Amino acid sequence: MRKPLIAANWKMYKTPAEARDFFAKLLPIVQKHQRDEIVVCAAGPLLPECRQATAGSNICLGGQNLYWKDEGAFTGEVSGPMLKAVGCTHVIVGHSERRQYFGETDETVNLKLKAALKAGLIPIVCVGEVLEEREAGVTDDVLRRQCSIAFRELSSDDAKRIVIAYEPVWAIGTGRTATPVVANAAHITIREEARSILGAEVANGLRILYGGSVKPDNIKELMAQSEIDGALVGGASLDTLAFEKIIQY
Repeated sequence: MRKPLIAANWKMYKTPAEARDFFAKLLPIVQKHQRDEIVVCAAGPLLPECRQATAGSNICLGGQNLYWKDEGAFTGEVSGPMLKAVGCTHVIVGHSERRQYFGETDETVNLKLKAALKAGLIPIVCVGEVLEEREAGVTDDVLRRQCSIAFRELSSDDAKRIVIAYEPVWAIGTGRTATPVVANAAHITIREEARSILGAEVANGLRILYGGSVKPDNIKELMAQSEIDGALVGGASLDTLAFEKIIQY
């Protein structure tokens, strides 16, 4: 059985005070929640505050990005060991916004994925097609390419720790959502590619999340699909009430 994972991606939002308020409201609601793994991925300056606010709870913390070197003259970057030291257990790798605005490539995603594993973090690796690729009918080709490069030089043991997030880029922040059937088909493609590269055991245990305008009113139908193992939640994760409803699907 693959334990569902609900991950919040706060992106570049919230102050430390707002983060404290969020957790003060959320923690009493989820303190006995065992069905899903819950992760909140916050901006770097918020992570110490988040760690303090969630201490002793069932909420895990994640970074939103990392560099592939442990240290060095890389101004503005954050390393895996740094994230680990401030209490992170997870980190997002290759989010579509990183690819779109900051020039990340399939190759740098592979480097960051391996760096996250080396640091003892669970990487949430994002893959997904843009609207032009969807309309051209090459979604499966894009997903297979992104996964095949991301999985390069990984051992089976390392691969067992990876989480994949399928993000149809055309559905992020647009209010558009892939239908559950469309999303599930993409997850099947991702799992098939993982099976061909990493083997059946790893692929069968691989958790694949859906990320693309996940909201309280569509989470239940999405989670009813056979290949959807959770969600990477953007805007709806900023509001405690909305995120609570998503967790309690």
